[in-house]
Amino acid sequence: MYRSRRHSFLDAANQEPVPLTRDRLTGLRRVLGYVRPYTGRLVLAAISLVFGTVLGLALPLVIRSVVDGVFVARDLTLLNRLALLLLVIFLVQAVFSFINRYYLAYVGERVVADLRQQLYRHLLRLSLRFFADRRVGEIVSRLTNDVTALQSAVTENLVSLLRQSLNLVGGVFFLFWLDWRLTSLILLGIPLVTLTMVFLGRKIRRAATAVQDRLAEASAMLEETTAGIRIVKSFAREPYEADRFNQKIEATFQAAMHRAKISATLAPIIGFMAFMSLTVTLWFGGYEVIQGHLSPGGLVAYLIYTMLVAGPIATFSGLYGQFQAALGATERIFDLLDTPPDIADPPDARPLPPIVGEVRFEQVSFEYETTLPVLRDITLTAHPGQVVALVGPSGAGKTTLVNLIPRFYDVSAGRITIDGVDIRQVTLSSLREQIGIVPQEPVLFSDTIAENIRYGRLDASPADIEAAARAANAHEFIVRLPQGYATPVGERGIKLSGGQRQRVAIARAILKNPRILILDEATSSLDSESEALVQEALERLMRQRTTFVIAHRLSTITNADWIVVLDSGRIVEQGTHTDLLARDGLYRRLHEMQFQFGLEVGRLVH
Repeated sequence: MYRSRRHSFLDAANQEPVPLTRDRLTGLRRVLGYVRPYTGRLVLAAISLVFGTVLGLALPLVIRSVVDGVFVARDLTLLNRLALLLLVIFLVQAVFSFINRYYLAYVGERVVADLRQQLYRHLLRLSLRFFADRRVGEIVSRLTNDVTALQSAVTENLVSLLRQSLNLVGGVFFLFWLDWRLTSLILLGIPLVTLTMVFLGRKIRRAATAVQDRLAEASAMLEETTAGIRIVKSFAREPYEADRFNQKIEATFQAAMHRAKISATLAPIIGFMAFMSLTVTLWFGGYEVIQGHLSPGGLVAYLIYTMLVAGPIATFSGLYGQFQAALGATERIFDLLDTPPDIADPPDARPLPPIVGEVRFEQVSFEYETTLPVLRDITLTAHPGQVVALVGPSGAGKTTLVNLIPRFYDVSAGRITIDGVDIRQVTLSSLREQIGIVPQEPVLFSDTIAENIRYGRLDASPADIEAAARAANAHEFIVRLPQGYATPVGERGIKLSGGQRQRVAIARAILKNPRILILDEATSSLDSESEALVQEALERLMRQRTTFVIAHRLSTITNADWIVVLDSGRIVEQGTHTDLLARDGLYRRLHEMQFQFGLEVGRLVH
């Protein structure tokens, strides 16, 4: 299931545009499903739109009376009455116009807001496997660019479509009423206009999809570059990155110009056809007046109705292209919404009660891809309150192993239990609420220090936050900041040093008070002073908790209760530090290599 949906965004986007199929009609019905809760406002807007449009369609009839009854008969009293009538028509029409525009805009904006909220909630439910295979910029593009395209379709474009449709239907009705012979002649050109709209409209949709795809690629690259801006600057690759981004933007520009070229071709063609019909109307209408089939005022009214009909036809050409673009965006949006989370609560899931903290791996195997096993036949028990260190070469499966405990991924074989309960039988929220994680690179949100710590327990009081900060050795540096706990940390915590970010992350974990703790070498990238403070805070955090420590530096885990040595996804050794050193195994070789490396570094320093 997972591999079959890979890159489904771009796959869906690059499909050949075709007429409305069952899937596309289903997508449109789903969009209308978001409108259903606001049917009352939509009905009010539609009624106002109908009345406003009908009043607008009455204008040519008043003008016919002016021409035939005032200009020909020179009736001043009738002129005054008609002028007053026009004033009332325009005033009432303005009121109806406000009502329909406001409520149609309300419904459209509300639908888009609901859709964005649902998309975001759905994204939060998707597992790490989904995000590992997609670039962040691509996902953001779906929530911004595609929803914006849909927003235009269900707000401004929807209002315009309804209004122009009423003008078209009403105008055609009055044209037949005034002179059916002339109207029949004009309508002969409608099939040609329609076929042209459909042909060029498909090309516009294909071109619009290409623009969205190029923009998604540029967004993804921008997100990656800004996230790794330190690497860019350290390698002095600003010109290189600027050139890469320029290429993406130029590709977007070329795709946009291709779309603009097609759109610029469509509108004039439709407009030319419309005004050709106006010319025919003027000639044949004059003939009808001469023959006595139509009055001079009727001809003037007929010409106005012709323009009222030609306007919607010309507008429809642009709207058709925009709705085609929105149709492609709708497909991609619902493709994302239809992506099922591969980690979810089973139907009979129950909350995990407060745990003691015994974690057991029973013949666990796991692979990201079916042909690439990462963990094989892992059997391991962590007793309550025990510190278990995971060591081994890079790629041995240490991080993958701890990621299975909070069910970031599900095992491929075997099972993991906590206090004897299979973690796949309990709700995700109750499981993860009792697990704390302090990564090597702590993630802080662009908010204040207090709010980042409160993330561990949302109902925490300021006193609770301060107590957690004190336990994490963070209170002292926080109170020295200009705004104390109200100090913004910046994007990803960039305004704080590495040691300060790590201590804030530890305070967040302390506030959560989990029974199971996962540490990913939280001191590996810190200076000596910061490392000492962080290590002291970690020791407080680890007390009376079942702790898994991913260790890259073996000197940091000599006091661990149990050490598990992984290699190529298997447990090759396990025991205490002293026991493992006494054996001639992988742990001893890794220890000797790091010891020798430390001696060499010491000689270079001195």
